[in-house]
Amino acid sequence: MKWKKIAVCALALSLVSGSAAFADSAFQKIKVLINGSAVSTGGYLIDGTTYVPVREFDGLAEYNENTGTVSFTKPNVDIFLFKGDTPFGNVNVGKLKFYIFSQVDSLNTDIDSVKVSIRNPSGDLKDIQSQELSSRKDNFWFKTYDFTYDFNRAGKYYVEFYIKKSSGGYSMVAQKAINAVD
Repeated sequence: MKWKKIAVCALALSLVSGSAAFADSAFQKIKVLINGSAVSTGGYLIDGTTYVPVREFDGLAEYNENTGTVSFTKPNVDIFLFKGDTPFGNVNVGKLKFYIFSQVDSLNTDIDSVKVSIRNPSGDLKDIQSQELSSRKDNFWFKTYDFTYDFNRAGKYYVEFYIKKSSGGYSMVAQKAINAVD
């Protein structure tokens, strides 16, 4: 009687491990890099096709439960940095007074507001300025006020542009790198 229980258990384990081996060959968790940065949730390789969650791309992803549809909005955003009337890209370590000018076009959805932030090399985010939009615009310009920011150490800083719909929080849609050097 005991040997029958052992045989049944051995059969069950072989079926489970065989199913797991088959699943591993058809479904594989993978590391995904976008512009050199690892995607937090990673991706999946299924039958030779790579799948990455759409929310990992810089844009606004929304799911409509009624229609079973995901819509993804990624406007074209150009970010320019100005010290006075002079554009710049890299900076020396230290404080700098400047403003950010953003040009937005190809926006095909209604949004409520925009925001510009700066991220330091440690990943800390500082909001610079936000503004509510009173009407729908598919293209517009957004200029921050002059502000002083302390690039307190060498490394990559990122100016980030966000949009917000009434149904959710801000979503980053564009990013510009600034290299601070000693």
